Amino acid sequence: MGQIASLASAGGNSSTNRRSMSDAEWQTRIDLAACYRLVALYGWDDLIFTHISARVPASEGDGGHEYFLINRYGLMFEEMTASSLVKVDIHGNVVDDEPTAINPAGFTIHSAVHEAREDAGCVIHLHTPAGVAVSAQEGGLLPISQTSLFPYVQLAYHDYEGVALNPDEKQRLVADLGRSNAMLLRNHGTLAVGRSIADAFLGIYVLERACATQVLAQSGGAALRAVDPAIVAGISDAAKKVTHGGGGGQLAWPALLRKLDRIDPSYKT
Repeated sequence: MGQIASLASAGGNSSTNRRSMSDAEWQTRIDLAACYRLVALYGWDDLIFTHISARVPASEGDGGHEYFLINRYGLMFEEMTASSLVKVDIHGNVVDDEPTAINPAGFTIHSAVHEAREDAGCVIHLHTPAGVAVSAQEGGLLPISQTSLFPYVQLAYHDYEGVALNPDEKQRLVADLGRSNAMLLRNHGTLAVGRSIADAFLGIYVLERACATQVLAQSGGAALRAVDPAIVAGISDAAKKVTHGGGGGQLAWPALLRKLDRIDPSYKT
């Protein structure tokens, strides 16, 4: 725990002034830093690559502009803290006091979704082995487990166009995503969208668990049994009941934060 805390302190942005931002922005920073730490904790990170972004709640001092938080390029996810996150505008221009680098390919994907979806409070994109493996399969995600059904019924797909540096790809990506909150980027990885950071985390958790289960089931070599289509058709209504009619993220989020606090609470700094 001490090692992670010292790393986070070393990677933090000392120029980020807590007093210059709203309470709502600071809370978003804490939650987003927690999300990065949780991704690392569950083994879904990819060194310094992949990214999670969150919309900064509007405040009286922002002049009507929309801003987003994303990771500083070069920090490990286990090092992320509230103060080390980078504030950018919709074009990826850094607006923090201290100029710093962000992943250009990362913000191409994230800015596209944030700009097109008013409900996209948080966007998570990962490159896990299981997620990439399923994204490379012609059949994509299969309805072979209870967990898979929740993303399956709304899952979108986007064909691979190379490293996401071409601004023209943004319109195709958002067209493929539509109103879905879960996507497989073909030959690339997974993506989840949520109104809140908590909802997005739960979405990526379920999608990643479904992909891992599929790869494990396929590795056994036996024929796979799909869930009855009639059950699949009713899964959306079942999901609403299980999550009390919401995205479900807020049900699990407090417990996840308690888990992080027991391990290392430095994400809040």
